[in-house]
Amino acid sequence: MRSIVRDLMSLLKGAIMPELFEVFMVLSFGVSWPMSILKSYKAKTAKGKSLFFLCMILFGYACGITSKLLSGKINYVIGFYILNFFMVGIDLILYFRNQRLDQLTEA
Repeated sequence: MRSIVRDLMSLLKGAIMPELFEVFMVLSFGVSWPMSILKSYKAKTAKGKSLFFLCMILFGYACGITSKLLSGKINYVIGFYILNFFMVGIDLILYFRNQRLDQLTEA
């Protein structure tokens, strides 16, 4: 019985656990994006937003997706990277919309 438990724990550590913690990491980052998108949409201003920050986050997710594709480790986790990438992209689009609205307001 101990051998079966030990083998099962070894399997979990080697195969499932790293992916599971990667999902937790990506989900924890991704939880805030819908709120940020809603706030950007309602605020109608780019003030307080950082273009550099949004671009760096977008770049990070692009690197994560590329890493998955190049390593051949394409699994369900890549879906979370893609989802977050699109949410940051939406927030970036709203940044440019809001920046234009700021310019119209100041003119």
